[in-house]
Amino acid sequence: MATDFAHPVRIGVQIRPQHAEYTRIRQACAAAEDAGADIVFNWDHFWPLGRNAEGRHFECWTMLGAWAEATSRVEFGPLVSAIGYRNPDLLADMARTVDHISGGRLVLGVGAGFREREYAEYGFAFGTPAERLRQLEEGLARIEQRLAALNPPPVRKIPVLLGGGGERKTLALVARFADIWNTFAEGEDYERKSRVLDEYCRRFGRDPAAIERSVLAGARRTSQENRSSRWARGCSYSA
Repeated sequence: MATDFAHPVRIGVQIRPQHAEYTRIRQACAAAEDAGADIVFNWDHFWPLGRNAEGRHFECWTMLGAWAEATSRVEFGPLVSAIGYRNPDLLADMARTVDHISGGRLVLGVGAGFREREYAEYGFAFGTPAERLRQLEEGLARIEQRLAALNPPPVRKIPVLLGGGGERKTLALVARFADIWNTFAEGEDYERKSRVLDEYCRRFGRDPAAIERSVLAGARRTSQENRSSRWARGCSYSA
């Protein structure tokens, strides 16, 4: 792994919007900001992850709008927002609006989606993995175009974070569209995928150092952690 980082190491926290009243979630967000976290994430699901799939759960983007007002320094965003859950042009407009509410602190995390139940029960077409990746590619292009057309434009160029590690399709999309790559990969697996991403960047004429690398820590959760209302994931950013 490179030692001369193109980006400073930053620490992020993911707060799960599940198994808790919103007041507890808001308190956790405030505590993360007070503790010095650089970025706070929620996630874009409709039911809890883990064993108790029928527990309390809250919607992603409504919460992000509230966090825009409830915080003052920390960046924040979804880790990640499933492209199939919202019209991409609408998602871009939502992101632009939340970015303005926060004074330019939103990070737009996007992914292909993977939970079939959520698609089915909310009336979205699930499709095959290849179809969802194609939808992601088309959606990212539309988001880019819509953000450029909105009046007023975002406060800043909203950083786009892409989650995933597929070496044939996903990492190519990261090289084309993303400012941040988020992955579960560790050790040699991370280093290999990072090299694959570097090669895609060169293929598409981007400087590999322009893409921030984000690694999820604490992804191997215990049963107790699954039942907890506290955040349990951290994200560190580096080159």
